[in-house]
Amino acid sequence: MSSSSPVASIKSQEKSINDINATSVSSASVNESKPGVWKNFKDSFKPPESSNSGRPQNKSTSSTSDSDSITKNNNNNNNNDDIEEGSIHAPLKQTLKKRQLQMIALGGCVGSGLLVASGLAMQNGPASMIVAWTIVSTFLYCTMQSLAELSSSYPVTGSFATYSVKFVDPSWGFAMGWNYAMFWVIVLPLELVASALTINFWNSNINSDAWVAIFYVLIFFLNLCGNRGFGETEFVASIIKLLGIVGFNILAIVLICGGGDQGFIGGKNWHPPFTTGFKGVVSVLLTATYSLAGTELVGLTSSESAGDSRKILPKAIKQVVWRIVIFYLLTLTLLGCLVSPKNPDLASASGNAASPFVIAIKEGGIKGLPSVFNVIILVALLAIANSAVYGFSRTVLALAEQGLAPKIYTYVDRKGRPLAGIATSAFVGLLSFISAYKKQADVFDWLVSLSGLSTLFTWGSINGAFIRYRMAMKAQGRSVEDLAYKSNTGLIGAYYGLIANVVILGLQFWLALFPVGESPKAVTFFKTYLGGVIVLVFYVGHKIWSRTWRLYIKAKDIDLDNGKMAVDIELIKQEIEEEKAALRAKPLYYRIYDFWC
Repeated sequence: MSSSSPVASIKSQEKSINDINATSVSSASVNESKPGVWKNFKDSFKPPESSNSGRPQNKSTSSTSDSDSITKNNNNNNNNDDIEEGSIHAPLKQTLKKRQLQMIALGGCVGSGLLVASGLAMQNGPASMIVAWTIVSTFLYCTMQSLAELSSSYPVTGSFATYSVKFVDPSWGFAMGWNYAMFWVIVLPLELVASALTINFWNSNINSDAWVAIFYVLIFFLNLCGNRGFGETEFVASIIKLLGIVGFNILAIVLICGGGDQGFIGGKNWHPPFTTGFKGVVSVLLTATYSLAGTELVGLTSSESAGDSRKILPKAIKQVVWRIVIFYLLTLTLLGCLVSPKNPDLASASGNAASPFVIAIKEGGIKGLPSVFNVIILVALLAIANSAVYGFSRTVLALAEQGLAPKIYTYVDRKGRPLAGIATSAFVGLLSFISAYKKQADVFDWLVSLSGLSTLFTWGSINGAFIRYRMAMKAQGRSVEDLAYKSNTGLIGAYYGLIANVVILGLQFWLALFPVGESPKAVTFFKTYLGGVIVLVFYVGHKIWSRTWRLYIKAKDIDLDNGKMAVDIELIKQEIEEEKAALRAKPLYYRIYDFWC
């Protein structure tokens, strides 16, 4: 045996002992790394262990050097500091999947506006309904294209308020952010009460507050599940709603052709097409806007979507055109054939019994199907309530990150849940328990009036921010060819969307002063236009508080680099060229499909 063998033996023994110790430590660490379910639940509410969330970074993505960018930002004294603070650092989870985003865009906000409130609009005549929805749909498509371009370059939380702060004016961004937050926080109790009243279709003996309590707990349980709860709920609910509407459309064609108790219907209910004239069309514009409200919610998901936001989000937003054409215009046209605007149930019935869908099915003599469709309405209402908590919590988070809301709203836990925003929604949601109050209709009329015009202001601001963004690019010598995604409708579409929203706001002001079939009343005016007064108070209040009296940020002073998605511009250009070349090689029908889808 060699002289070195004892040393080797000792080393071998030391190695064995070390291996045993390492195995013991590893086993102990494994055991320690498996805490109980309760501890995991408690720990999930704690602050994130790491602030690196993979969110957009605040660095220049253009060819300009970092030193030039810093110099430019230091010289940008006119830019509000809150904009710089608005760089998003809150650790939201980027776990929303492509399929979820597409279904949110396609069927996410199909709710009471289409399924129930369209019955009120139908009293103005089927043509009034189609004209109003067509007008709103055209400028909504332009708005969504503007949003697609902005959100693909700046995937930020609460994007609508953030874009207004960054590209228009901080005071306007403050007003728009709180206007949008107020919209969603008020929608929650409204949808919960509507969901509870839906149950009365089957059994009205149970106190509606009991159902409110059940739905209240369900909605907040889903939101405490984080993005997984929100995304999967929206995905499943959208499938149910879309299948229900497609099924109804098939049934409607059968009934129109004579398959029901009424025999052949054809287009006899389209006479007269307009029952209340021009004022009727104007009044339906607001109903159409309400029914399409929430379409922009997919833009709030840009900072929480997994994958390439340059491709996924614009692709999802393009799905909106199909929802407009198939699930709104086609469906409303068929409804106009099935239900007469003079049908007494449209005016006298309450809740879901006034739904033109339910009325059409009943008059067709089909047993059991009204109950099935009532389930679809219930799912739609609960899905909107779920979206309301998500929309409010993300919007108020963005406002807080820019110093426009209390700092407590910036708290996001380890599961990516903005808890303060969710808790505020839960508190305001308690208003839904007044559903058993005898004057609850008056209370909710005033709640609706607080945010009744919110959607028009939001859509107009998205287009306004887009216009200022493009102006800033031009003033600073940036090329639109460097964009990750370029809007199909461009500046012309944005101007059309902005002007259309302003015109409708003006027409609603006129209608608030001189309502259809009524004499002017102060109560009627404020129930219709209180939302506009609230926006004005927010805007002027922030101007006084911040003591900045400029109307807008100059195009040359807008910071185009802060908050922008960090990408390799040359690589993006190469990818876009390759995609264009591949598309040119495809047949014409595919190129048309790709443009719209």
